[in-house]
Amino acid sequence: MISQLHKFYKNKKVLVTGHNGFKGTWLTIWLKLMGAEICGLSVEPPSRPNFYELSEIKQNILSFHCDIRDLNSLKKIVTGCKPDIIIHMAAQSLVKESYNNPIETYSTNIMGTVNLLETVRSENNIRAVINVTSDKCYENHEWIWGYRECDPMGGFDPYSSSKGCSEIITSAYIRSFFNQDSANANRGTAVASARAGNVIGGGDFAADRLIPDMVRAFLKKEKVYLRNPQSTRPWQYVLEPLAGYLLLAMKLYEEGFKFSGGWNFGPEHSAVRNVGYVADKFASMWGNAAGWITDGSLDKFHEANFLRMDCSKARSLLGWQAKLGVDQALEWTVDWYKIFRDEPNQLLEFSEKQIMAYENLLK
Repeated sequence: MISQLHKFYKNKKVLVTGHNGFKGTWLTIWLKLMGAEICGLSVEPPSRPNFYELSEIKQNILSFHCDIRDLNSLKKIVTGCKPDIIIHMAAQSLVKESYNNPIETYSTNIMGTVNLLETVRSENNIRAVINVTSDKCYENHEWIWGYRECDPMGGFDPYSSSKGCSEIITSAYIRSFFNQDSANANRGTAVASARAGNVIGGGDFAADRLIPDMVRAFLKKEKVYLRNPQSTRPWQYVLEPLAGYLLLAMKLYEEGFKFSGGWNFGPEHSAVRNVGYVADKFASMWGNAAGWITDGSLDKFHEANFLRMDCSKARSLLGWQAKLGVDQALEWTVDWYKIFRDEPNQLLEFSEKQIMAYENLLK
């Protein structure tokens, strides 16, 4: 698989929106290793510090400052870049922030999707488009089995519902404009959405997220405060879903509409653990005796207690499967943040080594 991906992406023009975010930076580094020509489009980096600036990958790509809610600017950049493939990751990605700023969340995640797909519709050279959403796009009934791509969209909070809306919009555009019976079929633009959640890994510095909160506390030798240690999630290392996106984009490019639609990319059932387990493991691997405590004074907002996805479709049709167990994913994450702590000038080299180690697993 990995040799096929390297051969495919060499010299391909790939536009990544949200390229300076946590997942966007990892994807940009990986695409660069494969020899792709990368065009990045984003607003200011979402946090300080941030992986994108620490890695200095920006020196090796074409980067544009653009808010995806600005349709005219977006169209000008896409027309100028002439990408073969677009991977759309620009979004407001935090549940708590969506409670604080619901209008920004909805306008970015909904109209940003509309603007991107409208821009694609006006171009003639784009062969493959992936809209990256979230596992939270599903209407969550807290049941014990995984959600399939055919299950209803929903969302309790503004963030989750905005991702459900983004999925519905993508589906409508596929059926209306990007299918074999539409007027766009003659140029073969194939569109899909990718759903993944609870991604962990080095380079995440977002507020109100478990691993970054632990790193910030442990660097100060303090305890970390957890809202709900009993919440259960499927945890996966950041490279796992990114491998799925890369594989899906290749299939969209080569085989077109056959691979359109929604796709789940999540870990095996054995990677489903509660927050307390992950916090204990991370603290042990870090070597922090402070650990964690719960605090009733923390902001309490609705979060799903249990959520996981059925990834049978990706396994069967793409040959994709998660490779790292939750403990190994945590180990790789701790290793990255220790480099950040001790040798920050080595972050790009270390990140590339992790990518290459993961590629060996894909072989």
